[in-house]
Amino acid sequence: MARSESLSRREREMMNIIFRTGKATAGDVRDAMADPPSYSAVRATLRVLEQKGHLRHQHDGTRYVYTTTQNREKARISALEQLLTTFFDGSTTSVVAALLERSKHRMTEEDLIRLSTMIDDARREGR
Repeated sequence: MARSESLSRREREMMNIIFRTGKATAGDVRDAMADPPSYSAVRATLRVLEQKGHLRHQHDGTRYVYTTTQNREKARISALEQLLTTFFDGSTTSVVAALLERSKHRMTEEDLIRLSTMIDDARREGR
């Protein structure tokens, strides 16, 4: 089945829980949620995530134990590409500018040096 790139807030929350724990049952996911919906709603959402190709399950007695179908780094890249396309018209510069302009999480001097080094490396490599 084709992987759908669009995830709802709840779906992203559930995926983050499973990425963090490595595997989880519907009950585990519900217990880890900040404001959980009903157990049946969690099960339904996990089933949707499985249909979208993000999760798979194994049987553990009567329980389904869910794991992700891709590693977290690939998921991050996919989510970032979606964000870049959807909200920033494909502009990496706009994304970086938005991050730098955020006042809530000020960047440390070490962060700025690391970014500067990454920019210099990209320039040298022709990216």
